[in-house]
Amino acid sequence: MNFVSTRKKSPAVSASEAILQGLAPDGGLYIPETFPSLENLRINEISSYPELAFEVLYPFFETDILKDDLAEICIEAFNFPVPLVQVKDKQTILELYHGPTAAFKDFGARFLACAMEKLLEKQERKLTILVATSGDTGGAVAAAFANRKGIEVKVLFPKGRVSKRQKQQLTCWGGNIKAYEVDGSFDDCQKMVKDAFMDTELKETWGLSSANSINLGRLLPQSVYYVYAAHLFSQSFGIKPTFIIPSGNVGNSCGAYWAFSMGAPIERIALAVNANKTIPDYLEEGEYKPRSSVATLANAMDVGSPSNMERLFALYGDIETFRRQVSAWSVDDETIKQTIKEVYDENGYILCPHTATAERVRRDHFADKGTIVVSTAHPAKFEAVVEPLIGKEVPVPENLAALFDKKSEYKSVGCNYKELFVD
Repeated sequence: MNFVSTRKKSPAVSASEAILQGLAPDGGLYIPETFPSLENLRINEISSYPELAFEVLYPFFETDILKDDLAEICIEAFNFPVPLVQVKDKQTILELYHGPTAAFKDFGARFLACAMEKLLEKQERKLTILVATSGDTGGAVAAAFANRKGIEVKVLFPKGRVSKRQKQQLTCWGGNIKAYEVDGSFDDCQKMVKDAFMDTELKETWGLSSANSINLGRLLPQSVYYVYAAHLFSQSFGIKPTFIIPSGNVGNSCGAYWAFSMGAPIERIALAVNANKTIPDYLEEGEYKPRSSVATLANAMDVGSPSNMERLFALYGDIETFRRQVSAWSVDDETIKQTIKEVYDENGYILCPHTATAERVRRDHFADKGTIVVSTAHPAKFEAVVEPLIGKEVPVPENLAALFDKKSEYKSVGCNYKELFVD
């Protein structure tokens, strides 16, 4: 299978080429030429999540140089549980925070790191990874790529817009991981990465690639847990679920739409955003208007110009088709806090601020439907928000606690991408 740019001005490439390049030469994002069908997926014969991942992803790598490594990559990358928790009748939560950095980003980051390391070994090359983060991506990428051969990682995060514990996860690695505190927003961080990629001389000199959700190697594995959860739900309740997904840069949501395009048993996909209302406004007004991001309690979703909208537009190009397939609602900070307290008071379940946006959308718009709320991060990463609302400490998972004891190191920079390449 080949992959093409959303902007249609670059040649088609293999999966491995798309993964190593990150961004297409024309500035677009790589998407599959076609989507394989899950029609022949023998779900009842599959015994583990890594095995399912292999079966779902194999058609994308069938003619690729990673074909014979794919099973090993899936086993190494997905070595943690993926529970679907029932909270009420036909209402469930997909917990995606049981990986090393307690966020859903671990799925894509670990797959990408394994794949890139194997590719670089085959080609005897080195790479420099640039990654902009609004909170969770950088920590997951840093953990996944730490001590990988032939790879240096530069993590950019916005000053004052990540939680204390998120910042620790971004800056505690040392070695081949370099962290940069940018005097700006996530959108500024993202622009620095894109500007660096468009600097042809710099890209060639440093061997630049990306580990953001703009990278195909992040997005493909994120489609797997939608296939997985949809089948679990359908088997349990006899109906297709509606997924409600906390959305920022829209990579996670795009993974769901790709699973839907492959034929996963999904009834509907709804997006929950915070006060950054670019997508709901587009659905209402019919004109897409990227804008500067607004700081909120759900900081990993503070994105005013979501990169992966290019991929959704490639799927659903005109506004009417987009409206038929995409639903989105905005949830403000006060309602996020209200929802965290409400859910805890009802059943003792603790939500992070991001998951709370999706839970609010479920309660307001899908209360009588079969639903899966996608839980994107462990609440312990946002203790300053959550603990005052529930009146108790949030237990810290062992994998997070181990990172909190490490030394923090980072460099403060402005918004010029060239500062990242000055020692």
